[in-house]
Amino acid sequence: MKLEKLETFVVGNPPPRHGGRYFIFVRLTTACGITGVGEIYNATFGPDLCCAMARDMFGRHFDGADPHHIEKLFRKSYGAGFTQRPDVTVMGVFSGLEMACWDIVGKAADKPVYELLGGRVNDRLRSYSYIYPPSGDVYPDPSTPNAYNDPDIAAQIAADMVEQGFTALKFDPAGPFSIFDGRQPRLEDITLSVGFCRAIRAAVGDRADLLFGTHGQFTVSGAKRMARAIEPFDPLWFEEPLPPENPADMAQVAAFTSIPVAAGERLCTKHEFARMIETSAASILQINLGRVGGLLEAKKIASMAETRSVQIAPHLYCGPIVAAANIQIAICSPNFLILESIGTFDGPYMSAVKGEITWDNGYIIPPTTPGLGLELNDEAIADMPYTGDALHLEMAQRPITH
Repeated sequence: MKLEKLETFVVGNPPPRHGGRYFIFVRLTTACGITGVGEIYNATFGPDLCCAMARDMFGRHFDGADPHHIEKLFRKSYGAGFTQRPDVTVMGVFSGLEMACWDIVGKAADKPVYELLGGRVNDRLRSYSYIYPPSGDVYPDPSTPNAYNDPDIAAQIAADMVEQGFTALKFDPAGPFSIFDGRQPRLEDITLSVGFCRAIRAAVGDRADLLFGTHGQFTVSGAKRMARAIEPFDPLWFEEPLPPENPADMAQVAAFTSIPVAAGERLCTKHEFARMIETSAASILQINLGRVGGLLEAKKIASMAETRSVQIAPHLYCGPIVAAANIQIAICSPNFLILESIGTFDGPYMSAVKGEITWDNGYIIPPTTPGLGLELNDEAIADMPYTGDALHLEMAQRPITH
């Protein structure tokens, strides 16, 4: 078996655009006609350039290769151009191609990918979702009350989500995030964050965990102040309280608070996650399969984490193919904690793919379809171009001040 063809697709995510402005999909085809799909989570450059990078990587390392040879393909891509260090762009591109290889391998074996990575451990996967506005754009007008700035609105949506079956809810009321973070939280940010925690906890009681996000906004001392303020509401985690560059700094926050620290959505490869584990910077690792280096690299990270009583919670702010890969690694990992979902995996978010992700009363049910379990819907994709020039996710370009 050998790889023969690569196709790339940039898909505009339709409103309400939960999961980002666009998705970057790839499809590999072998000489014997087996196809595999993958997704690149690379927000550093425009999507068309990422597709060009994928074509270059495929031509240099994947074309004509056996898709079973994942380790060799990783080493070739990781070491290309005398690099051999974690690179989020390289690993984003590689991740998409790597998961497509696993999709092919699973189809050839007539097995879901998780059966080839140790087999099923978890018979169902607990999931959480953001407290999104109930309708409209994911970026509502900040001058009007909405789920991102009004605790009472968020609390009502949270209560509705719990009735729907969710047992964990994520929210980030700590203010805007910028290219100049970390910073000290403004007093108004702390007050609003406490208000969110108080209102949502009152609405859901002990029926759901609170997952407090920050997008890496704070300094060490600023994160400690925020953690101390929200600690009485017993969140399940304090997510990425600092920018990701220095895990030793984040470890100071983790040692300060009783709230578990979760982090890792911006990290790639076992090397960056090893530093998180070695410094005790986080007890919950948020690997994203479209960026981390693919399924095999994620399995290695999960195994490293297991040796230190660290859990994994696969992160998702991208498309459904990454969601499918996240599910595969969660099923076969004994230290799996919880999985991020985009709502209940239905509606516009799933319109570019064929197949389904089964969400039932707060849990993902493991698929039994060979490979990753999803295929691209070429007809729908043709009607979903991305015509903007904004990146997948962007931060404020000015310092956040009082």
